[in-house]
Amino acid sequence: MTIESRLSDLGLTLPEAPLPVANYVPFVMTGSQLFVSGQISRGITGKLGADLTPEEGAEAAKVCALSLIAQAKAALGGDLERIVRVVKLVGFVNSVPDFIDQPKVINGASDLMVAVFGDAGRHARSAVSALSLPGGVAVEIEAIFEIR
Repeated sequence: MTIESRLSDLGLTLPEAPLPVANYVPFVMTGSQLFVSGQISRGITGKLGADLTPEEGAEAAKVCALSLIAQAKAALGGDLERIVRVVKLVGFVNSVPDFIDQPKVINGASDLMVAVFGDAGRHARSAVSALSLPGGVAVEIEAIFEIR
């Protein structure tokens, strides 16, 4: 089963790969690694622990994950089958100071990566709090993929 067919079976559609909004590139390929710049939860704003629940945050993380895959697709000339595995996700959660459920939020992205890539979607990960994120978005996530 291809990655594209898994996405379809899951009822997921990749967004257009977002363009950078500052002085950086959306991805860098070096050797067998693809580094994808942080992708934000477009359209989902607010602070976890004040405006949003962990479940709503997990949905925001899924939005980020879909954008990460869209960026990978753009980087790989449309060929997602070149992805060998998801190596690492780093997730930032816009949250109040006493919020402690960052892992539950970033699980939204982690679960999606495993659903799409199977065992190759299991990855190392960090989930950290941020006092604010660009545009007031709820979540931002960056990724490293191994490619062939």
